[in-house]
Amino acid sequence: MTAVQTDRAFAGAIPALYDRCLGPCLFAPYAAELAARLGGAASGTVLELAAGTGIVTRALLRALPAAVRIVATDLNRAMLDVAATRLSDGRVEWRQADALRLSFAAERFAAVVCGFGAMFFPDRIAGYREALRVLRPGGPLVFTVWDRIAENELADIVTDALAALFPADPPRFLVRTPHGYHDPRTIRRELREAGFAQVRIDALPRRSRAPSYRDPVIGLCQGTPLRGEIEARAPGRLDEVTEVAAAAVAARFGTGPIDAKMSALLVEARR
Repeated sequence: MTAVQTDRAFAGAIPALYDRCLGPCLFAPYAAELAARLGGAASGTVLELAAGTGIVTRALLRALPAAVRIVATDLNRAMLDVAATRLSDGRVEWRQADALRLSFAAERFAAVVCGFGAMFFPDRIAGYREALRVLRPGGPLVFTVWDRIAENELADIVTDALAALFPADPPRFLVRTPHGYHDPRTIRRELREAGFAQVRIDALPRRSRAPSYRDPVIGLCQGTPLRGEIEARAPGRLDEVTEVAAAAVAARFGTGPIDAKMSALLVEARR
């Protein structure tokens, strides 16, 4: 499989670890930011792309009025299965879907939201065009992407630790994909090429807090496609390699609770 294909593979043990270990410290703060941007929606249906394990979905339910419905989609069925175990609410419909080939009618949705998913689109312009097609006139596309890896301490430390462990062939998933789409000029250009005329991009520095230094490292090494890169280089040594990365994080933050720098871009686009 190509890097694009393996980078999108969230299956097996990955979804549960992703939700438990990364959800609270990395994704939940930005889920609240996304939901706040849609707080003015009074009715209709919101489409969520790359819903994953439902971290943004849960934030949307807390922020939006009871009249608003949510169609939460993801390419990976295993992620949605975990999401459904975490949330049962009649306002949410879970659907497996490819963001580049949506089966929904044109102008169906009041808004489209996506938390940290656009980086995984093999063709982002095609994905943005699909979002524009299913949006009602005036409706927003709102999404987050990670800032450069240097602005995200945990991912940066883990990447450097693994590069030292595998110098001939360092795992590059975190640099290549989650933190590989952070240039506002590129984002604006692609959105405008897709048909969006108004684009607003805000940098959102935040703090990543976790009760244990090990939790986010387990999440990054074992709850993302980085897991496959580690296992390919060190078969049967996933836990051992994870501990090496954890030791690097502990050397920076100590062995207790951690408080690390992180940063993302919040993008809002309209026709």
